[in-house]
Amino acid sequence: MEQMKAAGFPEGFLWGSASAAYQIEGGWQEGGKGVTNWDTFVRIPGKTFKATTGDVAVDHYHRYKEDIALMAEMGLKTYRFSISWARIYPEGKGKVNEEGVAFYQNIIDECLKYRIEPMVTIYHWDLPQALVDAYQGWESPQIIDDFVNYAKTLFTRFGDKVKYWITLNEQNIFTSLGWLTAQHPPGKFDDQKMFYQVNHHAFMAHAKTVLAYREMGGKGEIGASFAYTPSYALDCKPINAMAKANYDDLKNYWWMDVYAYGRYPIAALTYLRKKGFAPDMAEGDEEILRKAAKEITFMGVNYYQSCVCEYNPIDGVTPYGTMNTSGVKGSAQEVGIQGIYKNPANPYLLTTDWDWSIDPSGLWFCCREITSRYGLPIIISENGLGAFDKKTEKNEIHDEYRICYLKEHIKALGEAIEEGCQVLAYCTWSFTDLLSWLNGYQKRYGFVYVDREEEEGGTLNRYKKDSFYWYQNVIRTNGVELFQE
Repeated sequence: MEQMKAAGFPEGFLWGSASAAYQIEGGWQEGGKGVTNWDTFVRIPGKTFKATTGDVAVDHYHRYKEDIALMAEMGLKTYRFSISWARIYPEGKGKVNEEGVAFYQNIIDECLKYRIEPMVTIYHWDLPQALVDAYQGWESPQIIDDFVNYAKTLFTRFGDKVKYWITLNEQNIFTSLGWLTAQHPPGKFDDQKMFYQVNHHAFMAHAKTVLAYREMGGKGEIGASFAYTPSYALDCKPINAMAKANYDDLKNYWWMDVYAYGRYPIAALTYLRKKGFAPDMAEGDEEILRKAAKEITFMGVNYYQSCVCEYNPIDGVTPYGTMNTSGVKGSAQEVGIQGIYKNPANPYLLTTDWDWSIDPSGLWFCCREITSRYGLPIIISENGLGAFDKKTEKNEIHDEYRICYLKEHIKALGEAIEEGCQVLAYCTWSFTDLLSWLNGYQKRYGFVYVDREEEEGGTLNRYKKDSFYWYQNVIRTNGVELFQE
């Protein structure tokens, strides 16, 4: 709103950065860790950019003290990281791997030594392969109890030191890429019925985990993190406005309404029942979802881009267009659901080399919408720019484009806070460079450059980018300097 001008951020605001176990740790066969679905998937020819794997990643498993010391030098207030289920339970259940517990206890203690608040993601896509072999993982309701058992182990071992818990990271992404587009494990294509059933199992795992945390006496903050892509109607033509409403119900509210209200959006559920895709629910599931919704304390948001919605004719584009995983700008294809919506490019926005729209206002928009629709505090659990960073002969990395991206997004976040949105934390993606799932190591996100390419064998040395010093100053001034320019 025009009359409101942001001046800074609240006292105690958690300036942070984020990572995921598979993308940074490496040590895939060390410390008693079991094999994960990703360890298996990346060995299928053609699944990842230049056959990159997380076997070594950026070796955080051996270099976590060095990395956390750099976080302390920057001044981070929180570090969001995920725990690999297979490090705690190599077989997904059964006997606890004490070496894995000790590894994460060391990370937590190292963070606390520097007064960095650990923010733990319980599940960031790496599932023990043993559970896939036993019952197809998320496809079976058996996973719900196994997930809750794993989560309760984390609460028991780390609950006295961890105050922030994220149950699931981007449930909408790992399920859609796993069961609709075959780009993530288990690599299934257009399995619509199973896609929605898998999501229901994940919702139940989340809900029962939240309830278990409270039953165990957990007093901290707990919720899920959702990959939120806010939408704009192409124009004021009613059919395009309805396309936006349909997109929101099927692509955004389907997840956020369950987290916050404990129920599915009515129009979307009705549509899916007519199509035969609606999930089967066991007796008592709806009550459990509603109870859990009353116990979460934030909505986690991973924000990267917005989208445009236009009516899609019945013979229009499908959801299965080519995704840009190479960094060749313009190679992504338009997608949508036939007869419902499609997502054309926004002519008013620039894009990254991976064809993601750059829209700081979208972050402001999504915070306003969450605040008005759900009345929940917000944690921005991911926001960042993937780019082709280059190191000079003097070991300098001049990433002014990342500084510009983050600056504008943080300023938009400040505007949302000024308008009444309660935002607890802002975590960039990511602290160090890391493996970008399908995009390899060339797509760099970090404040810290890691010396490695797609092939193994780099030094893995760390080098601070220009953005490192910029974010350090943002944290030092609590964002005030951004609004004095």
